[in-house]
Amino acid sequence: MSQTARFQSFEDPSHREGAARIAALRAAMARRGFAGFVVPRADEHQSEYVPANAERLAWLTGFTGSAGTAVVLADKAALVVDGRYTLQAAEQVDTGLVTPVPLAETSVEAWIEANLPAGGVLAYDPWLHTPDGLARLERAATAAGGRVEPTALNLVDLVWIDRPAAPRAPVVPHPESLAGEAASMKLGRVREALAKARLDALVVSDPHNLAWAFNLRGGDVAHTPLPLGYAVIPRQGAPRLFLDAGKVTDEAAQALDGLAERDEPGALPAALDGLGAAKARVRVDAATGAVALGRRITAAGGTLDVGPDPITAMKAVKNAAEIAGARAAHLRDGAAVTRFLAWLAREAPGGAVSEIDAVVRLEAFRAESNSLREISFPTISGSGPNGAIVHYRVTRGTDRRVRLSELFLIDSGAQYGDGTTDITRTVAVGPPSPEMRDRFTRVLKGHIAIATAVFPRGTTGAQIDAFARRPLWEAGLDFDHGTGHGVGAFLSVHEGPQRIAKTGTVALQPGMIVSNEPGYYKTHAFGIRIENLVLVEERHITGAERPMLGFETLTLAPIDLALVVPELLSPDETAWLDAYHARVRGALSDLVDPQTRDWLIAATRPVASFAQGPSQLPAV
Repeated sequence: MSQTARFQSFEDPSHREGAARIAALRAAMARRGFAGFVVPRADEHQSEYVPANAERLAWLTGFTGSAGTAVVLADKAALVVDGRYTLQAAEQVDTGLVTPVPLAETSVEAWIEANLPAGGVLAYDPWLHTPDGLARLERAATAAGGRVEPTALNLVDLVWIDRPAAPRAPVVPHPESLAGEAASMKLGRVREALAKARLDALVVSDPHNLAWAFNLRGGDVAHTPLPLGYAVIPRQGAPRLFLDAGKVTDEAAQALDGLAERDEPGALPAALDGLGAAKARVRVDAATGAVALGRRITAAGGTLDVGPDPITAMKAVKNAAEIAGARAAHLRDGAAVTRFLAWLAREAPGGAVSEIDAVVRLEAFRAESNSLREISFPTISGSGPNGAIVHYRVTRGTDRRVRLSELFLIDSGAQYGDGTTDITRTVAVGPPSPEMRDRFTRVLKGHIAIATAVFPRGTTGAQIDAFARRPLWEAGLDFDHGTGHGVGAFLSVHEGPQRIAKTGTVALQPGMIVSNEPGYYKTHAFGIRIENLVLVEERHITGAERPMLGFETLTLAPIDLALVVPELLSPDETAWLDAYHARVRGALSDLVDPQTRDWLIAATRPVASFAQGPSQLPAV
């Protein structure tokens, strides 16, 4: 079976040069009198997916996760990662050079405080840290008896001899028919927000916000259609876009004509100086605005206002066109995923499918729609124990066959011009164990609790996160990731500010899209996650004393009934699952081939048909 995919690489990270690279970095530190250097997994925009020339953490340590921070001292180094990447970090880095540290046990700042030598200077790149992040580093270094100092050039870049060039993917207009609102109207809303906050200008440092506000899309990073660049939007006057002119297509230039002035990225510092000289009060985004931006403004005499970019909240609430696009994308994607699940049911029991085979085949099904632009993140394809690694990335070195009596977890998504998808399904290959079925059903109960939740306006994701956890808590179980994240409209698959998590402090609003993805992971054994995307919508309840909200499930694909323990479901939960499967069957039957349709009918039959005990769905 062919093991190639258009959008995903399966190459193993290389550790062969790890010792030499860290030694070179330490030599650069020593020449400048630095005791340590901080290497975050970040670019100048704090992007989740960074261009190749910003993959400093991966180049230095071999760790390829989307979040993590290394601190390199003269005699030791640590890589701090959250619960999603604890197992991955331990497998990818040379632990003789770098010690993986779980964030749940020790923060970056705590590690610095405990290990930075007294009097030591901790260096950092001011383009890769936000003001809040820098403040934490400063407190930690001070507590250790040292201090922090910015570098004029990133020390990793000094020793990364074959560092790739900056990306120059074409910038194209995003049609208003899909955006649902003219860029001029969006910019007008931004100016109103600036006036309300008594601000003179906004520096747009988040490429997602730049793309949304100006109705542009690009390809400078993998998996998200972003043009990397900056913008300055004044309360009065024309906005200025700072984009490499060589990236801007004629169509994009025409769309921007009369809307914004365009400059090269190298002109940004002078523009910031100009804001400072004008004594402007300038908002810089707290989440993505680099320390270097604010320092430039204040050095020139301006007033820095660090806070949320107002575009972030605007972008999170989808308009009618974006919602229609999301529904169309999920219908198309559901057909592709269902074709994949039917194929898996036929092929996996015979031992013919590897994790990479599954990734390649699913991408091929999506590509056959002729609408696939990209995958929305690297597909997580985990068989057996690999499924227990929350953000597992299969490589040729870790690839394993899908085996009988194991669970297979596949978490994937797609970028279509009209919407972004993200779906996880866990399936049994051969008869599942009672433990697998119990855990799966508890995860399903939590998923249904979110899907059916009704809550008043003003409710945050943190307030409903526990709904998904209660069935697991009752058995002394839990999972170490959020229950849901925001999703963009042909933009980021991980979009803020909304989320369903213990840290989800933003109120959910109609039009927001979030994921619903509780899970359970037994280390070295199996992983379970059930993920659909849901749309926040109004709920009209007779006699309600306040406005109420709920969720519309957007994702359409079968949930493996062979893993369900019917006796653990309440009548209402059973009714939800039967209704969901009936909807999936009705929506997708005419969009798949006859062989898949037969499998789909069996896969979505009523839960009552499983009341006599588990059985495998037929491989039709």
